[in-house]
Amino acid sequence: MIPRFVAVTLLACLPVVSADDGPAADMPRSSPEAQGIPSSALLAFVNAAEAKIDALHSFMVVRHGHVVAEGWWSPYEKADPHMLFSLSKSFTSTGIGLAAAAGRLSIDDPVLPYFPEDAPADPSANLKAMRVRDLLAMSTGHHADDLQKFSFAGDERLTKAFLALPVAHKPGTHFLYNTPATYMLSAILQKATGTDLMDFLRPRLFAPLGIRNPSWEKSRDGITLGGYGLKVTTEDIARFGQLYLRQGRWRGKQLVSADWIAAATARQASNGSNPASDWEQGYGYQFWRCRHGVYRGDGAFGQFCIVMPAPDTVVAITSGTRDLQGVLNLVWEHILGPMRASPLPADAAGRAALGRKLAALTLAPQPGRSSSAVAASVSGRTYAFPANDEKIEAARVEFDGEAATIVLKVAGREGRMPCGAGAWRRGGTLPAADGVDQPVAASGAWTADDTYTARLYLNETPFRVTAAFRFDGDRVTLDREYNVALGDAPTKRPTLVGQAEGY
Repeated sequence: MIPRFVAVTLLACLPVVSADDGPAADMPRSSPEAQGIPSSALLAFVNAAEAKIDALHSFMVVRHGHVVAEGWWSPYEKADPHMLFSLSKSFTSTGIGLAAAAGRLSIDDPVLPYFPEDAPADPSANLKAMRVRDLLAMSTGHHADDLQKFSFAGDERLTKAFLALPVAHKPGTHFLYNTPATYMLSAILQKATGTDLMDFLRPRLFAPLGIRNPSWEKSRDGITLGGYGLKVTTEDIARFGQLYLRQGRWRGKQLVSADWIAAATARQASNGSNPASDWEQGYGYQFWRCRHGVYRGDGAFGQFCIVMPAPDTVVAITSGTRDLQGVLNLVWEHILGPMRASPLPADAAGRAALGRKLAALTLAPQPGRSSSAVAASVSGRTYAFPANDEKIEAARVEFDGEAATIVLKVAGREGRMPCGAGAWRRGGTLPAADGVDQPVAASGAWTADDTYTARLYLNETPFRVTAAFRFDGDRVTLDREYNVALGDAPTKRPTLVGQAEGY
């Protein structure tokens, strides 16, 4: 699948030209050719991603410490933090490494003694044998059916719920992807250091890397979630990858132990044998091993921090796609494959073509007509919905020429979402029943004489919602569908039928 693979193997002999030890506040920029990558290959990557993947939100390629290509598909922008989902796990692993280096804990510590208040009355031998390293390597010994009984939304304290799970296998012998295990790492770090994971990492990792405004969700028990919930920018992901690529060094300082980097990214657990799958190449301490001598941090719907040690390269990607293997295949084919061990001749035309493409990246706005005769009669009319699981109480659409604003009332709070016509409008807010409202960028159009359809990107997340309002006299029918959903959750939400107030 990778053309010119021999050239890639030669990259291991290339001397490292480090930009990380310099005084610059940001990673320096460079032409792709100066760092041994053809601009045409990067352009091919972008074109292939647009043709085959729905949809990348951003990417950044860093070679020899220099950013050689970066792009954000509108309505996503450079300064937007992006929900990382399980890519958060790699940051949690780093926290454990830092705490271990400081002597606050050992990865050989048994888990149970950290939580005497939550221990079962008669813990099993396997539970007693579970160590911090087993949490790190996803080898806790749980069986999949038993792990499914754990819920982050349950009423019980989460540490207690975890320790109550049966441990069917001897810890260290059975790989099972386990987000609750990562939560336990966060809880253990808090117990061992007296400091929440987020607060622990802020001066030791985030601030030195220049990650200025990270946010991380906590459980109702006040513990950073660890396995998900972190939001940072695309360049922040790239900085984190660059720290690992440089064996824990940043700006001349050893932030993370090189020994920890080596252990965390090595194969600590076997997770399959399919040579064509990047999910069966082994698992480290909250890092996935990949083909081609590569490793990565990885989050749902295509949040990637891809570290390529031999070619001295990091690729950061945010997405909202179901085809995660497809994204990695494009990286191997169009970024890893064409790399060369030495700088390439300047290619002004190729670099200009790449620059034009990157400057014009956009996700397609909602197609359809800009007007309808129905608009005047329904504009500003509020429609109330019967009780529903999502606590959507009412909606109205305010039309102003070709533009529109959707107003949604959820759990007693209103959010306004301006929609561009054939273009994106940022600055909207989608209210949520749990109180965690999301920024929204939106576009809308009439897709039938009686139907106004809006495409809403929750632009700090992977999610896109298509919402169709079909007006019929004093009623409106609201249909919504998401681009992606976790697990077996449906992407299409139940239809809601609202009645105009006063009728």
